[in-house]
Amino acid sequence: MLGLLLTSRARLAGGREGRFWLIGAAFAIGGTGIWTMHFIAMLGFSVSGTIIRYDVPLTAVSALIAVVVVGMGLFLASYGGERLAFLLGGGVLTGCGVASMHYLGMSAMNMSGHVSYDPVIVSLSVLIAIAAATVALWFTLRVKGAFKIGGAALLMGVAVTGMHYTGMASMSVQTHTHMVPPSGAKAIDFLLPLIVGISVITMGLLLTVVLSPSEKELRREAEFRQRLRERDEGAPEVDLFGTPRH
Repeated sequence: MLGLLLTSRARLAGGREGRFWLIGAAFAIGGTGIWTMHFIAMLGFSVSGTIIRYDVPLTAVSALIAVVVVGMGLFLASYGGERLAFLLGGGVLTGCGVASMHYLGMSAMNMSGHVSYDPVIVSLSVLIAIAAATVALWFTLRVKGAFKIGGAALLMGVAVTGMHYTGMASMSVQTHTHMVPPSGAKAIDFLLPLIVGISVITMGLLLTVVLSPSEKELRREAEFRQRLRERDEGAPEVDLFGTPRH
């Protein structure tokens, strides 16, 4: 929901200021939203007969990928306006990126066993990711108002969760006969940095939204600037509904 609020501000602000709002939305949606859900869900995954450790660099890269691909999709869809090609392009780019983040994060799990994937279910998870990303980007371009944004955020959460667990269902583990302690960090080692990081980013973005002008104020300012621009160009003055004033 926070990410959709930020993209709503980006639409109203436009220009350079709008780009900063989109960067914040990329962190909110890709980082504290998609990647955090993905990693916490992975912490609930277990394999009987072996312990799981996590490769720290790969896990960090997967988080970075989530933020970057969501940001790229947001910029592409936002600056493409209503053009369908930009929306679909952003959806494919973001969906494939989110799927890459997911499977890279899964490959960061070290265990004493052989991991294999069902290609059919993997393909299905990628299609779900692309569809979810396209719908999410469509929402960022059109959804306004607290209730609609809340409903859109709920739908996005269901779609992303569905992609994650579809991808997890594609994974099979054949444990080794002779167990070798895997390398990497324990799941508990990530929890404190994860909680602190999410809290700091979320509070920072929330404070930015709260302390910035409201959506109503931004609309009034945009309308005021438009009237000034029309006066400077010698155009007839119009009211808020576009009717010429006499």
